[in-house]
Amino acid sequence: MRSPDILWADEDRDELLATADESLDRLSHLVDNLLDMSRLQAGALSVFPRPAGLEEIVARALDDMGPDGGDVVAEIPDSLPEVLVDPAILERVIVNLTANAVRYSPAGQPPLLTASALGHRVELRIADRGPGIPGPDRDRVFVPFQRFGDTDNTTGVGLGLALSRGLTEAMGGTLEPEETPGGGLTMVVSLPAAPQPDGAAPGEPGRRERDATPQEPGRRERGAAPSPRPATAEGGRLAP
Repeated sequence: MRSPDILWADEDRDELLATADESLDRLSHLVDNLLDMSRLQAGALSVFPRPAGLEEIVARALDDMGPDGGDVVAEIPDSLPEVLVDPAILERVIVNLTANAVRYSPAGQPPLLTASALGHRVELRIADRGPGIPGPDRDRVFVPFQRFGDTDNTTGVGLGLALSRGLTEAMGGTLEPEETPGGGLTMVVSLPAAPQPDGAAPGEPGRRERDATPQEPGRRERGAAPSPRPATAEGGRLAP
């Protein structure tokens, strides 16, 4: 494009710029993955877990995927407990796993993301209807620089799944492959549930939800004393 001997049409220049921009994004993504893999192997990756809503993290991850994310079906219940994770790291894991599912999904059969609470864990499942992987070979997909059954070297170098498992384990989670019922591959991300207030078990409403439950007029909890009327009405700030 810098050559003074070639006159580019506006359409050709725009196409070349778009291609260059896309290539730069792929290169930056590859460098980030290589750096994070090196940090994982050296035990130097910084992880900052905190309670976070899985539904919001999934929504951000699908948004980061651009047009591909719009075709993915996500069914994340509102009643799920929060997970104890580093939201930015989990978002990357979901992007990697979902993009891989999109790549192998047949036309008209987009990947499905579902989640459920099991004891003190929350499981996120990314299921596709692709060709799947035989049971004995499933762990091979987590070996760095391995691309099982894929001869296309233009879409990656085989780091996405290896990095996703490493990042998940760094947050106290696990990542395991399963066969999708009816055919395909399901990636199961198991994450620690955040501690519940007032000793509530995972999946039970916390104090704020219980306090918001309507009660019959004129009734209060047995043995509870009437609340004193405040002398002043001062505004307070809710903790984020």
